[in-house]
Amino acid sequence: MSVTTRIEEVRNEVTELAQAAPTAKDLMEGVCKLLHERMLKYNWVGFYMLEPGAKPPMLVLNAFVGAMTPHTRIPLNQGICGAAASSGKTIVVDDVSKDPRYLACSLETKSEIVVPIFVAGQVAGELDIDSHFSAAFGAEDQQLVQYCAEMVGKRLEKSR
Repeated sequence: MSVTTRIEEVRNEVTELAQAAPTAKDLMEGVCKLLHERMLKYNWVGFYMLEPGAKPPMLVLNAFVGAMTPHTRIPLNQGICGAAASSGKTIVVDDVSKDPRYLACSLETKSEIVVPIFVAGQVAGELDIDSHFSAAFGAEDQQLVQYCAEMVGKRLEKSR
């Protein structure tokens, strides 16, 4: 199966999941499981959500699949996760060893993608994926992960 075909299938499964999941938390858990199982190079998949009212603003680990991480709380001024949430822009790092923002979680991690989640036009969290492969996230992967983040954002907006 080609990568394009797999990504299209996974995207369709995310759409079905978004329609069927009873809560935003269920959707996040389902997306983590689906991406981790179906996308070969997605070795750690997780959501960090902004903690309401936290001073300083803080990302808190929510649903995830993969090895436990020491980074369960990340200030917005730290790491690639903090940079993505602060800028509101997707960040793809092909080689984490060359990015000084990288907060080491696993010696096996070689590349990372972090996509902000928007609720009512504001960053509410992000979808973070690590890979044991360098340059694991191409343009199609970025589109898929951004779609997943968009579906979660829409679900969170409905639950407000």
